[in-house]
Amino acid sequence: MAILRLENGTTYTQLSDIARELAPLNIQLNSWPVGDNPEIRELLAKDAIDDNQKEQVLQALDSYFQQLKETAGYQSRDLIVLHPDIPNLDALLSKFDKCHIHADDEVRYIVAGEGIFGFVRPDGSQVEVTVQPEEFINVPANTEHWFYLTGTRKIKAVRYFTSTEGWTPEYTDTQIRSRLATV
Repeated sequence: MAILRLENGTTYTQLSDIARELAPLNIQLNSWPVGDNPEIRELLAKDAIDDNQKEQVLQALDSYFQQLKETAGYQSRDLIVLHPDIPNLDALLSKFDKCHIHADDEVRYIVAGEGIFGFVRPDGSQVEVTVQPEEFINVPANTEHWFYLTGTRKIKAVRYFTSTEGWTPEYTDTQIRSRLATV
């Protein structure tokens, strides 16, 4: 269940409330079931999985990819797997924990673990949403945001791309006032 935190300490857990708060940014947040395939569930429970296992997970979830291909022109997808034992994890994450934008939408389907997206709203206020397993988020192009992991430092997320060129972070000068979520 997603958790949205406002700067004033207000917390929302109902999808309808979160959607209302994110509406000025046109961010989509939905629940997508992973399914009950025991083999896929077993892979998702592991910290590390190899490339063949990643592809197995992706294929099991490809009905969502097919929908995105047909409705929004997505061309590729991959599965990113982050956990504390990954070499240089902090360096990798440091690319995304500063306020930035992308030329393309940033689309993630969290299948295990959790992460936190922060956003700058049109009025300048900042919010953070913790996304958890079976949640899909689409951050529109040119939306000021940042990302970091929760204290578990584990996430598996399907990333969907229309191309790979527009996904490089372009850093803004906006300062993140504070980490709103408890990590």
